[in-house]
Amino acid sequence: MKRLESDSLILGFDEENGSLVYLYSKLSSWPIIENEKFGLSWRIMLPLEGKRNNNAWGHLQKKPQCTFTEKSISFSWDSIVSEFGGEHKICVASKCEIKDGRAVFSMKISNNDLVYVENVYYPYFGDLKRPKDCKSFSLMHGGYNDMAEYPLYPVFPNTRGYYGDDFPTILPATTHTTPPMYPFALISDDRGNGFYIGIAERRIEAATWMAELHPGYTESMTNRVPDTDKVGKLDVFTRFGPVHFPFIAPGKSYELLPFAAEAYRGNWNNGLACYTKLSKSWNRLPDDTPEWAKDPHSWLQIHINSPEDELRMRYTDLPKVGQDCIKHGIKAIQLVGWNNGGQDRGNPYHDIDPRLGTFDELKEAIAKIQAMGVKVILFSKFTWADRSLPNFKKDFEPLAIKDPFGDYYMHPGYQYHTASQFMDMNIRRLTPMCFASDEFMEICKREFKKLLELGAAGTLYDGCLHHSPSLCCFDTTHGHRYGEPSYSHDEALIGEFKKILAGREYFIAGEAIYDFQHDYYHLSYTRSWNPNHRPVSRLMRPHAAMMTAVIGFNDRNMINQCLMDRYIVSYEPFNFRGMPSDIPETIAYGAKMDTLRTEMREYFWDGEFCDKLGGSVETAEGTAHRHYSVFIGTNNKTGMVICNYDDNPITVRPIFDSGIPGRYRLVDDKELTKFSGSISIPPRSAAAVI
Repeated sequence: MKRLESDSLILGFDEENGSLVYLYSKLSSWPIIENEKFGLSWRIMLPLEGKRNNNAWGHLQKKPQCTFTEKSISFSWDSIVSEFGGEHKICVASKCEIKDGRAVFSMKISNNDLVYVENVYYPYFGDLKRPKDCKSFSLMHGGYNDMAEYPLYPVFPNTRGYYGDDFPTILPATTHTTPPMYPFALISDDRGNGFYIGIAERRIEAATWMAELHPGYTESMTNRVPDTDKVGKLDVFTRFGPVHFPFIAPGKSYELLPFAAEAYRGNWNNGLACYTKLSKSWNRLPDDTPEWAKDPHSWLQIHINSPEDELRMRYTDLPKVGQDCIKHGIKAIQLVGWNNGGQDRGNPYHDIDPRLGTFDELKEAIAKIQAMGVKVILFSKFTWADRSLPNFKKDFEPLAIKDPFGDYYMHPGYQYHTASQFMDMNIRRLTPMCFASDEFMEICKREFKKLLELGAAGTLYDGCLHHSPSLCCFDTTHGHRYGEPSYSHDEALIGEFKKILAGREYFIAGEAIYDFQHDYYHLSYTRSWNPNHRPVSRLMRPHAAMMTAVIGFNDRNMINQCLMDRYIVSYEPFNFRGMPSDIPETIAYGAKMDTLRTEMREYFWDGEFCDKLGGSVETAEGTAHRHYSVFIGTNNKTGMVICNYDDNPITVRPIFDSGIPGRYRLVDDKELTKFSGSISIPPRSAAAVI
């Protein structure tokens, strides 16, 4: 066995077959892979005519060439053998290298055969042995501005259905929760033992996470994982790793997206820190953010039409919305459903709806609102084409993202208002379009110019975070390779938009944007209605503008969450069909919160968000209180926001890792109070501590 050692891991490799046969966390004394017989190197799917599920397994190949140094180990195979296809002229070169204290796995594949290289499992961990005496063991990865979590023990869900696999299998629920859209995964237990794996460079590639439980459940009613190392004569183990979808054509070579592995101690914050200490080297924020958007402020989202023809408000009535926003101190309006047919109808067209008024009437209404001091942000959508468009088959089907059979993918669409839509009878289906197509890119540019002609201050591009349900496009008539990642031209689209702007001030927001998109979007809009919301995107991007929906009539807890997680408030009464005056209690409390973080902005607006890193909170009973976040102020001093989501008052004691709490202020207060050992927080309130 050849061993490498990073800052947190010891890795052992079998030089006879290239397998990773030993993996040990130095931080937790946790043998993640302990039994050498479970070791794996890689798995490559090479579909054959009549036998698509044909795999080559690294540990079953002839002995590879091996090069070993103190900091790296490399293996290479001049050809490989698959289960049903015999020998293939495919060269595989894998490498594990210690870089900046972490283990980085990379692979290059040169395909000189007649088959495609479709799936590659690498790095491939042959077992995830749970830490001794743990009560729970889980897999987490990023999701819609939060963390998706799957138990690995004591139960193990099958996310793909038992009819479709041989073993219980976990894959992300949707295509937009895969790397690099959400670029890391965490394996952890209930005692703070953690194993991290994440992308090692800023690059788009189609990939996902996959875990398999072998041999299966002891009891299927509750998906129970065996507690023993064997079930009869069968070994119990859990395979895990990223799966790449490179679709390497005959005669082509490809370098897979590299992944880095580390061990960590603590909660998911500590695991994510393994990513952010690397991503800081490539992350940036746009340098063209308009001045009006840089200070604490709030928005209103209002919807005036849907595919079921609500026709709620004519364009000439819109200035009344602006007047209500002025009355309540709201800075911007996201206008939804202004386009022909209403929200989610007619994509990707961005024409006015003549039933609501004329182009000039909408343009004039926008100008009047903005003259009041309220910005208008127009809802837009470029990802899909509405399949119900009369010209869909002629103009859009050829430009749609295609599957390997030549058919376009189809998103199920969104349901609006009528029982027929709720029962999925007359949904307007959405087809993801290929941004690699020059022809579709020209359509997007033309439609973007329509937004500019209306004179609004910006646009919010809804659905920009994904191309569901696609990951790759197989239509080479678009000018790209077979199996081109659907996400690979996202940056090109926004780049073209910014060329059109040519330095003009214009605000570009997006829905729940993934990490890379923060480089060129000015704001990410999301929904976070969960008392246990984990602000994963906020921790990845501490200073980025992020906004969340607040819809309740006395929605103090969502306002508290906005303070705690540095979110801008998007007021959305009646599910974004109402006016600010409809929710006076929510608006009044939100105004107090924005006043607090304006007056204490060096901590809670301009400071760096750290979530749970840098402090803790205890209740009067000495138990941990979980609803808090830590900020490092621009003065390098610590601040903390503590939320009480309960209907009863609580007494808490903030503990800073560095420094001592000095003063605090409740959201309802106008002044700071001297800290005297503990803080009493009223029901559904929050305290800002410095």
